[in-house]
Amino acid sequence: MAAVIRNSTKRAPTAIAMMNMGGPSTLDEVQGFLTNLFTDPEIIPMGPVQNVVGPYVAKRRTPKIRDQYAAIGGGSPILKWTNIQGEAMCKLLDEMRPESAPHKHYVFFRYANPLTEVSLKQMKEDGVERAIAFSQYPQWSCTTSGSSMNHLWRELDRLKMTDNFKWSLIDRWNTHPGYVKAVANRVRQGLEQFAPEDRDKVIVMFSAHSVPMNVVNRGDSYTKEIASTTEHVMKELGLKNAHILSWQSKVGYLPWMGPSTSNVIKGFGEQGKKHVLAVPIAFTSDHIETLFEIDIEYAEEAHEVGITHFKRCPSLNDEPVLFQAMADIVKDHLDTNSLHSPQYPLNCPGCTNPMCRTIKNPISPYSKLL
Repeated sequence: MAAVIRNSTKRAPTAIAMMNMGGPSTLDEVQGFLTNLFTDPEIIPMGPVQNVVGPYVAKRRTPKIRDQYAAIGGGSPILKWTNIQGEAMCKLLDEMRPESAPHKHYVFFRYANPLTEVSLKQMKEDGVERAIAFSQYPQWSCTTSGSSMNHLWRELDRLKMTDNFKWSLIDRWNTHPGYVKAVANRVRQGLEQFAPEDRDKVIVMFSAHSVPMNVVNRGDSYTKEIASTTEHVMKELGLKNAHILSWQSKVGYLPWMGPSTSNVIKGFGEQGKKHVLAVPIAFTSDHIETLFEIDIEYAEEAHEVGITHFKRCPSLNDEPVLFQAMADIVKDHLDTNSLHSPQYPLNCPGCTNPMCRTIKNPISPYSKLL
C-alpha cells in the first residue's frame, strides 16, 4: 500500500527540508565550499571585511583541504548519506502517516550543492505547499542550525517565494529516544572492535565539533545540548565504561570550547591509557571530520602517544534505528501541529542578529519571546 501511495498520488508532497552544512562532492568543489563557509558571518564572523578576507582565506586553505578530501576518496559522502536517510525516512512516513503522504525530502546544504536556492526552486516546481525545515544538526547552535534557517528566510525573500510554502521547524532533537538509541547502537558496535576482556576499560571519548568561546558566552545552547546527548547515550548504554566529552575542528586563533580532542588524546597517552573509542556525537553521517580528522589525524596522534587501541565507532549513516527516529520525529511534529521547539523563540542573551529566530510564513501565528 505504501508503494501505491508514493507512486500514484496526485497530491503535492509534504516537503521535508533536510538542512545541513554540506560538503564538496568532488575536489573541484572544495574552493567554492570554503568560500561559502568563510563568507558566512554567522559561523565565522570577520566583521566588515568578511567579503574580502573570507575568499582570501578560502583560497589559501584550498590546497590543504583538497589534499584532505583526496585522502578520503575525493569528496565528502554527506550528500549520499543525506539522500539515503531522507529516502528511508520518507518511505516510513508514507506508511505511518498516509494523510500527509507523499512525503519528499529535499537537501538544503548551506555551503555546497544542492544549495538552498536550488531546492526551493525544486519545491516550487513540485507544487509543494507544506514544508518542514528539519535541521540535521540534532543539537542547536546559532552557528549551524541558526545560520541555515536564517539563510532560508533570506533566500525566500530574495527569490520572492515567501508566500509559496507554509513552514514549521524541527530545530533540535538532541535527546529524542530514537536518536539516543541509534547513537548507543553505534557505540556498542564500536566497542566490539576491542577484545572482550578489554571492553570495560575502554574510554568512550565523545567528540563534537567545537565552537568559539564568544559564541558560548553569548548564550548559545549548543554545548549544553551536546553534553545532554552524551549523558543520555551513556544512560541508554548502561555500561561501566568511563567517558569524556571533547571538542574538535577548531579554526583560527581565538579561544574555542575545550578540551580539544587532540589534547585529550595526548593527555590519555601521557597517563598510560591504552584503549579509547572515539564517538562523533554532533554528526549524523560521515564527512571530513570523521573520515580524515578522527580516522587519520587523531589515530596518528594516538599511536604516537602510546594509545595502542584507538578506534572510532561507525557513524550513523545507514543505521535503521536512525531512519525510524527521524520518521518518528516528523510524524510527531505533524500529529501535534507543532511550529517549533519551546526554545526556538528565545534569542541568546547576547544576540545581536535581528534575523535570528525568524519564521517566514509559519503554519500558525508566531512571535519571538520579548
